[in-house]
Amino acid sequence: MSPTASAQGLKQVGYFDCPGGGQVVVDRNIAYIAHMKAPHGTSVVDVSDPAAPRQLATLEVPAGTHSHKVRAANGLMLVNRERQPAHQPPPGTVGGLGIYDVSNPSRPREITFWQCGGAGVHRFTFDGRYAYISPEMDGYVGNIVMILDLADPARPLEIGRWWMPGQWTAGGETPSWSGRQHRCHHPIRLGNRLYVSYWHGGFVILDIEDMSKPTFVSGLDWSPPFITPTHTALPLPFPLRGRRVMIVADEDVAKLEPGPPSFLWLVDITDERRPMPFASFQLDGLAGLAQPEFTGCHQPCERVTGTEIPVAWFAHGLRIVDIADPHAPREVAHFLPEPPEGHSRVSSNDVEVDDRGLLYLIDRGRGLHILERA
Repeated sequence: MSPTASAQGLKQVGYFDCPGGGQVVVDRNIAYIAHMKAPHGTSVVDVSDPAAPRQLATLEVPAGTHSHKVRAANGLMLVNRERQPAHQPPPGTVGGLGIYDVSNPSRPREITFWQCGGAGVHRFTFDGRYAYISPEMDGYVGNIVMILDLADPARPLEIGRWWMPGQWTAGGETPSWSGRQHRCHHPIRLGNRLYVSYWHGGFVILDIEDMSKPTFVSGLDWSPPFITPTHTALPLPFPLRGRRVMIVADEDVAKLEPGPPSFLWLVDITDERRPMPFASFQLDGLAGLAQPEFTGCHQPCERVTGTEIPVAWFAHGLRIVDIADPHAPREVAHFLPEPPEGHSRVSSNDVEVDDRGLLYLIDRGRGLHILERA
C-alpha cells in the first residue's frame, strides 16, 4: 500500500518536470540534475525564480550507461558515468568522470573525460579542487576510494587511493565477503578526514593529512546483523552537545534478506578510533515490518546548515529530522507528493538545500520539487 500524499511544515514553491534523477545540486541559483536513465544525462536549470525554473542545457549519455551523479563548484561541473551491462552498452563504452566548464551554464563545455576500469565511477564529492570518487579499477573487486587533483581540470591527477583489505585481488588479496558487497559508495571530506560509506562493509574513517597515503583510522561494519547497506556517512561540521557526531544513512536496497526498511543512525565520533552508535531514527509505523525495497531511508542532505536534517526517504518523500537532542531525533516536517504519472508511489532519491534555504527534492521516476519551510 502506498503512503498517502501529504505535507506538514513544508510547502511547494516550484516544480520542474524532468526525467527521473539520482542527484541534484545547486550552485549560485543554477540547479544541476543528474538523471537515472539514458539517454538523459544532466540537466542544467536556472532556479533564480523558483516558481518558474528554466532549462538552460541538457547533456545526453550513451545507451547502456547512466550519469546519475553530479557536483558543481568554481565554474566546473563533474558527472559520473557508469556502464550498465544489463542494458547492453555498445562495445568500447567506458565509465569514468566527465569534467565540464560551466562558467556559462547555458553552454556546458566538456574539458575532458577521465576513464577508469569496470563499470566506472559511482558517486563522488567535489570541493572545487579535489574530487573524492568511488571508481572501479582494474585489479580490484568493487569500487575503491580515490582522490583526484583537478588543479588543471584538463589533466586530472590521481594523488591517492585506499581500498579495503581484500579488494586488491591483482596484488594477491582475497576478499572475505562475496561478490561486490564491500565497496566504496562515496567519500565525504571534513577537515583532514574522509568519511566513507562502504556498502555492506559499513563505514570507514580515513586520515588524509597526507593525501597521497590515505590511512585507516577506524570503521564499523553492522551488516550483518543489519540487512541494508551503508549509503552515506555524513559528519556534522559543528559539535552537538559537546560531542562530534556523524549521521549515517543505510539504503533500502540490496538487502541481505527480506526485512524492515533502512533507517538513520547517529554515531558518536568524539573518539574517532572508537565510533559508537548511540541513537537511530525510523518513521512511525515502519520499525520491524518487512517492506519492499525503496521504502525506507536513502540520502540526507549533505549540505548541513543546522540541526534540522532533510532526508530523502524513498517511498515516504522528504522528512526533516531534528537532531538537536541527539539521543531523541524527531521528525518536524515532511513533504510527500503524489506519485509521478505511471508510478505507483514516489521514490525520493536526493535532497539539496541552496543558499536561500530552499529545498530541492528529486524523484527517481520523474520531477523536481522545490520547497520551503512553512
